[in-house]
Amino acid sequence: MKKKVVLAYSGGLDTTVCIPWLIENQDCEVIAVCVDIGQTADWKDITKRAAKAGASICHIADMKKEYVEEYIWQTLKAGAVYEDKYLLGASTARALITKVLVEFARKEKATAIAHGATGKGNDQVRLDLGIMALAPDLEIIAPWRIWKLKTRQDQVRYLSRRNLPLPQKKKNSYSIDDSLWHVSHEGLDLEDPANEPSYRKLLSMTVTPEKAPNSPVYVEIEFENGIPVGLNGKKMEGLALINSLNKIGGANGIGITDLIENRVIGIKCRGVYEAPGAAILYYAHKQLEHLCLDRQTFVFKQQTSIKMGEMIYNGHWHSPLRQALSSFVDVTQQVVNGKVKLKLYKGSISAAGITSPNSLYNSNLASFTTGEHYSLADAKGFVKLYALPVLVRSLSHNGKKNSVKSSASASAAKPKSASGKKKTSKK
Repeated sequence: MKKKVVLAYSGGLDTTVCIPWLIENQDCEVIAVCVDIGQTADWKDITKRAAKAGASICHIADMKKEYVEEYIWQTLKAGAVYEDKYLLGASTARALITKVLVEFARKEKATAIAHGATGKGNDQVRLDLGIMALAPDLEIIAPWRIWKLKTRQDQVRYLSRRNLPLPQKKKNSYSIDDSLWHVSHEGLDLEDPANEPSYRKLLSMTVTPEKAPNSPVYVEIEFENGIPVGLNGKKMEGLALINSLNKIGGANGIGITDLIENRVIGIKCRGVYEAPGAAILYYAHKQLEHLCLDRQTFVFKQQTSIKMGEMIYNGHWHSPLRQALSSFVDVTQQVVNGKVKLKLYKGSISAAGITSPNSLYNSNLASFTTGEHYSLADAKGFVKLYALPVLVRSLSHNGKKNSVKSSASASAAKPKSASGKKKTSKK
């Protein structure tokens, strides 16, 4: 009996070539699995393409709802960002895709999982780590790391020789990864950091700020336990809310990022990201945290956000530490409730008002007018104690300097002979 291999199938060139290559070189039955996370795709056409390429079956798994509720919201609540800019679109998607692949492998009684991730990219690490964490008994096959096909042209010839249909692709098109959370663009002129991105050719979800309306647009987002639950006064499910914000933000030039990032394997790469809805939600969520989290919790959560961003980017979603950090984040989010109003204008986001039942802002304390809970006389004692380490160090340091000065002064005060030697008294 031939072994069964579950293939992460996108319908693109790489994964389409993987099907006949696996059949010919691994002597196996290929089961294609497509994970729908809101990307632009013709699933009927992709299913037909997989069958023509040799797959025994092509499963389409609609995971949009789970992607939002179990992956995006966890990342948003954590405030996880990679290298200050990247909102982890592909990273979170790969974590979910890995889980789905393992589930289908178990269902189909497959002994291996294959993917079309290249040998230079991040996805090979994320997918491999996820499979190892969830199903260490399954074999991992990554054709890109094995086959002799070096270029896209080699892949096209490979399919043509077998009379297999080529996935439709525009000439000189960028390498694109998209989902309901973001669109990424890599390759071509972007590979030279000296080039300004050709946004007119690039953007698909967002307009440039120059083309955005000349008047600002206001949005109000409601949060419960750190999770967005309403938009402009209307309760909404997560998927609908993100789709709405993508349209609003995209029309106002929000969420365009040009980033040179450090890949997991150590190579620097450049990508242009579109994430209008994500950018709005991250901004709003952080504004609400400023209002609702106490100082110590906020500062420690900032450190957690950085660590979470690194872990998710590097493929450690299914690790015990990521899960433990998410548990900490969930506790902090119990008080992150309220509404945040934002102004969107030509690519910029600014706060336009925040309200929360858990607000820690006390107008009596914050006002320049002295209130009943704060006495200005108390500040003197606080500042003195707060500055005590500085005072002690300064006294110690200045004391030593004064000691040196005194010694030098005493030495200079003693008379010297013309030869420069000290005079000695004769009795």
